[in-house]
Amino acid sequence: MTFRPSEKAAILAAIAPISQGVGTANSGWIPVTTFRKIMAMILTGVLGASATVDAKLQQATSAAGAGAKDVTGKAITQLTKAAADDGKQVIIDLDAAELDIAGGFAYVQLSITVGTAASLVGAVLLGFDGRYEPASDLDASSVKQIVY
Repeated sequence: MTFRPSEKAAILAAIAPISQGVGTANSGWIPVTTFRKIMAMILTGVLGASATVDAKLQQATSAAGAGAKDVTGKAITQLTKAAADDGKQVIIDLDAAELDIAGGFAYVQLSITVGTAASLVGAVLLGFDGRYEPASDLDASSVKQIVY
């Protein structure tokens, strides 16, 4: 049988490309019970004058975000207009074991914060090393199609 990447990785959540004003865009909370590895891909387009972009993974004990707190060590180095970070990509890798499992934390969200001036940003959270296959069965409802 032919290997299909979409059978091994799922799009769990996304922050659709947007001209984000000063403030924060979140992906929504996703359970980490079905995938052992999560990868967040943050994308920038044109950043506004003097803009900054920060991104981090947060964890919670419920899909409603109960007890939300940052995942230790899962924040990017700030992107800036001054550093010519227009059109850049950043990846945050997460192993489900890095969450506060003992504290009941089993949900993750990506948070992107734009400072100073509106900027074009977007992101995708991918799940890998799933407990079930094909992984595409667990794609977010926003996934319109898979072309084989």
